[in-house]
Amino acid sequence: MSVTYIDAIHDAQKDLLTEDRDVFLYGQDIGVFGGAFKATKGLKELFPDRVIDAPSVRTPWPAW
Repeated sequence: MSVTYIDAIHDAQKDLLTEDRDVFLYGQDIGVFGGAFKATKGLKELFPDRVIDAPSVRTPWPAW
């Protein structure tokens, strides 16, 4: 049986979230969207208080 890289990442994150209440995930579009490569797909539903979407900044950085 072969496991894809993304599946291995997903499973590792799920295992850690299950085993340790101090673990959380925080990033852009990782919650509802499941991440750019879907490595966090479904984790928001299983761990709603510990898989957190970071707000995206829509304003440009000021010129220095």
